[in-house]
Amino acid sequence: MSNTSYVALSKQAGLSKELTSIANNVANANTTGYRREGFLFSEYVQRLGPQDRSISQTNVGGHYFDPAPGGLVETGAPFDVAIDGEGYFQIETARGERLTRAGNFLVDAEGQMVTHDGNRVLGEGGTPIAIPANASNITIAPDGTIAADGAPVGKLGLVNADPTTLAREGNNLLRATGEIEIIENPKLRQGFVEGSNVNTVVEISRLIEVQRAYELGQQLLKDEDERISKTVDAMRKR
Repeated sequence: MSNTSYVALSKQAGLSKELTSIANNVANANTTGYRREGFLFSEYVQRLGPQDRSISQTNVGGHYFDPAPGGLVETGAPFDVAIDGEGYFQIETARGERLTRAGNFLVDAEGQMVTHDGNRVLGEGGTPIAIPANASNITIAPDGTIAADGAPVGKLGLVNADPTTLAREGNNLLRATGEIEIIENPKLRQGFVEGSNVNTVVEISRLIEVQRAYELGQQLLKDEDERISKTVDAMRKR
């Protein structure tokens, strides 16, 4: 394989990942708490030998989640909570603790605060939050304190993490691969949920741009393959 093909293939691999990411963003433009995802690209230069020129290839250096907040949507539901600022809720799953911005919570048959998937919501200190069965008035203060008929029953705690150390699991859950830090002064809004931070117009424009770049790369590989084939045929006829 020629150096031209290696360079083109490295670019195609990166563009393929970007296409998948953009398509996923568009598909989740209406998903509660969804954070737009993208990839970080860099140039990888390798020296081929003492007498040869170096070769430059595309390198996918990592991915990131856009920290920009989504719009807040008022629902009026007592267990819907939106984060007004930085941070993530902590969720207990069968695979361990995960993070999310989706605050459309429920109360299960056991009286515990859970996500729509049935995963328990964790409060300060990593403990589940239990809601009394006979409670008629639930309030969630801006600092996360939850009260049932005026009596405190728990407190939602928020944590933060470097966006480049997060890995997506499903549409709303994120796994932290690095350190997380507790947010001392969280800002929450009861009766609201945060929408997706995906700008559909921008994403579709980017999708068209990346798709065209990918098609050009495919044409370059095709042209290079034909060039090599013609060269080999010409050498055989000598």
